[in-house]
Amino acid sequence: MSPGAAPGRLLLRPGHEIARRETDLLRHLPDCVPQAAIPDNALVMPPPVNAHDHGYGIRTLDFGNLDDALEVWIPGLRLRPRTDPYLEALVAFSRLAQTGVGATMHCHNSLNIDRLVEEAGAVIRAANDVGIRLALSCPLLDYDPWAYDGGPQRLRPFLAPEDWDELSASIPNYAPPSVQIAAADAVAAANTSALVDVQYGPIGPQWCSNALLEAIAEASAASGRRIHMHLLESPRQRQWLDRRFPQGVVRYLDEIGFLSPRLAVAHGVQLRADELELLAGRGVQLVSNPSANLRLRSGVAPLATLPESGPAFAFGLDGTGLDDDQDLWRELRLAHLLHGGRGLTRAFAAARVFDAAIDVGATVVNARGNDDRVLVDYGALIADSLIDDLDEAEVLLARMTGAHAKGLYVGGQEIMRDGKLIRVDHEGARAELLQQARADLPRLSGERRRVAKLAAATRAYYSGW
Repeated sequence: MSPGAAPGRLLLRPGHEIARRETDLLRHLPDCVPQAAIPDNALVMPPPVNAHDHGYGIRTLDFGNLDDALEVWIPGLRLRPRTDPYLEALVAFSRLAQTGVGATMHCHNSLNIDRLVEEAGAVIRAANDVGIRLALSCPLLDYDPWAYDGGPQRLRPFLAPEDWDELSASIPNYAPPSVQIAAADAVAAANTSALVDVQYGPIGPQWCSNALLEAIAEASAASGRRIHMHLLESPRQRQWLDRRFPQGVVRYLDEIGFLSPRLAVAHGVQLRADELELLAGRGVQLVSNPSANLRLRSGVAPLATLPESGPAFAFGLDGTGLDDDQDLWRELRLAHLLHGGRGLTRAFAAARVFDAAIDVGATVVNARGNDDRVLVDYGALIADSLIDDLDEAEVLLARMTGAHAKGLYVGGQEIMRDGKLIRVDHEGARAELLQQARADLPRLSGERRRVAKLAAATRAYYSGW
C-alpha cells in the first residue's frame, strides 16, 4: 500500500486508483451505474487495456494450428475458416469485454488491400456494438511472409516440384506503398470516432521493404497517425534483420524518422540494451505478450531489466493467453511472476504492472484521459481472508480472473452487468460463427495437406540457419 493511502485503497498512480470503500465506489463509478448492481465488498478501477491482439473469434487451436516456433506456425494461419469479419470480431471483442477489458488493439489479419476498407468497417461496427474502445492497426506489407531473406523462392528447394507449383499459385501481389497507405487513410476517414482510432500497421520490418517503411514514417509524421508494428519477436527475425541492416534495424528505423511517441512495437523479445535505450529516448512504447512469446517459442521479453527511463511498456494477449482463454488478468499475473526475478526484493512491482496495463495501454490505443471503469467482485477474491488490510493490487495479481469482473463501463455507457454483456448476444454470435466455420471445413481439408508441406519446408529452411 502506498504511504499515506487510506485503508481499502491503493494509489497506483495519480489519477489511477483502486477503490473499495462505498464512498470511493460512488465517486469513481459513472452515473449510469445502479447501486443495486454493486456487489458487497466490490472494487472499482480503470479496466486494463489489451494493447496487442488480432481479433480471433475462432482461435488458432480450434482450427488446428497447434503451437510451434513462430515461423513454422505462420503457415497454419492458412487454415483459418472463411467467416463474416463482423461476426469474427464481434465474438472476439465480446470475449474480451466479458472479462472486463474496455479497450483493445486490433491488428487486422487481411492481406487483401482491396477488401481492407470494407473489412475494417465491419470490425469497427462490431466494436461499437459491443461498446469497447478500439484501435485498429491496418495491415501494410510488401514482402511475403513465407521466408525471410528472399521470400517464397527460398522454400522451393524444400518442396516437391508439384507441391511448389500448387503452393506458389497463392503468392499474392502487393500494392505499392502509396496505395496501401491511402487505403489505411480511407479507413480512418470513414470510421474514426471517440471510441475508435485507426493506425498504420506495418506487420514487421522483415515483411516490409525499405520504401514502404519510409513511406509510413513520412505519412505518420505528416498526419499524426499512430503506428503499431511487430518488432524482433523471434530469434530468426533477429538473425535476418541483423544481416539486412548492418547498423541494426532499430537504428535504421530511427534514421528514417520512424521512431517517435506515435509508435508502439509489439513483442520486442530480441531487443538489445542499446536498442531499448534508443526506443526509450524516442518515446516509443513496447507491448509485451508473455503467453504468445512462450507458446511460439520466441522467449521472454527483457522487461525486468528495463530502467525507470523506459521504454514504457504495456501488455497484450496476441490472440492467445496462457489458457487460450483471452483473459488479460491471467496474462498480467504471468508477467508479474515471469519478471519478478530471484532476489530478495521483487524486481517487478505490482504497481508497475497496473501502470503498464492501464496508463501505457491507453497510450497505445490512443485513449488517454478516459473515465472507463471495471467493477470487480473483490469479496470473492478474499472470501477466506483472515485479515482486512491486504494489498489489493497483490490480491488481483494472485487471484483475479475475468470471471470476477462483474461490470464494465466505457465512455459513460454500461457494457456489462452481473458478468453478462447487455448490448450483444455473445453466445448467439459464437454459435453462428462456429456454424459458418464448420461450413468451410470441406475446403480446408485440402488446404491442411498443403499447410503441412509448407510448414515442413519452413522448418527445414530455418534449420540450416
